[in-house]
Amino acid sequence: MKKALKKMMVNVTAKLLQQPSIEQQLDDNTLHCAQPLPSLHNLASPYALKHPESTPVTSERDDIVFITSRFRSGSTLLWNLFRQTPNCSAYYEPFNERQWFNEQTRGDNVDNTHRGVDDYWAEYNGLSQLSDTYNEDWIRKSLYMSAQSWDPQMKRFIEQMVEAAPGRPVLQFNRIDFRLPWIKQHFPNAKILHLYRHPRDQWCSFLTDQNLMNKDDVQHTYRDAFYLDVWCRDLAKHYPVLDKRNTPHPYQRFYYLWKLSYLHGLAFSDMSLSFENLTNAPETVISDMFSKLTMDTSSVESLVSVIKAPPAERWRNYADESWFAKHEHICEQNLSVMLNERPIAEQLR
Repeated sequence: MKKALKKMMVNVTAKLLQQPSIEQQLDDNTLHCAQPLPSLHNLASPYALKHPESTPVTSERDDIVFITSRFRSGSTLLWNLFRQTPNCSAYYEPFNERQWFNEQTRGDNVDNTHRGVDDYWAEYNGLSQLSDTYNEDWIRKSLYMSAQSWDPQMKRFIEQMVEAAPGRPVLQFNRIDFRLPWIKQHFPNAKILHLYRHPRDQWCSFLTDQNLMNKDDVQHTYRDAFYLDVWCRDLAKHYPVLDKRNTPHPYQRFYYLWKLSYLHGLAFSDMSLSFENLTNAPETVISDMFSKLTMDTSSVESLVSVIKAPPAERWRNYADESWFAKHEHICEQNLSVMLNERPIAEQLR
């Protein structure tokens, strides 16, 4: 009964929206909101007082480190490396809906695949005031933010963690890859580390039941455990290939999201590193990373012991090369068209 009533209400609403007068009003509103603003520079007011000493601005600090990565890409491992590093305060997934700063919501569960991690929230103890600026909509809405996007509440939320950090503030996010233009605009002197993983292995890590979601049935049996549908639904407004109506196969939607995230990371980060390199040559990668961050490298040797490399190319147990290649080729062709680029095959010649 509820489903029938809901369907009827949706149909009635759809018909109302198709009325010419309503369509015209919506079009007019859209055109009005889309008007370009004049290019203005914030020049000093002739009445402004001149202050001999400027007040330090948190967002302009040059010791802030942002880690950006997708889910199931090794970001917890990278966060844990900084957590184990002296003089660093590493915050785990600040936007997470468990709200690590809130003892009533965070619970005590720790993913058993996160080796060497006993909790995610120690750095948040004593930061209950973050509840005043936290917005759970950040995990599902406005996942793309341009440099001009306006969210002072998000900025203040991040600033509070930076200000409270007893050591160098390191913030590990799984939800800022499409917001990096905004991050760079509002934290211009921060360093951004971009971590990525082979999409095929990351896909297999996404699947909570590979028997149910096997390569032959996954289009019909896919169960979303790591926000793929949430991200595609919101970002499809900007990247139509993510729309389920255009791309019904979940691996193709996953690959589009992975590739677009990867491209954003390359474009806006100070350093990009692969999970495979980090786990296969940890001493070299960590030393290079710390050097670029002007950090002491004396702890690198002890940090190497934190890393346990997972089995390589686990995706081969899920499907053969041709299955993945077929889907990825379709995606790459469509991405080249959408981004007005030469096809990847031509770039590789």
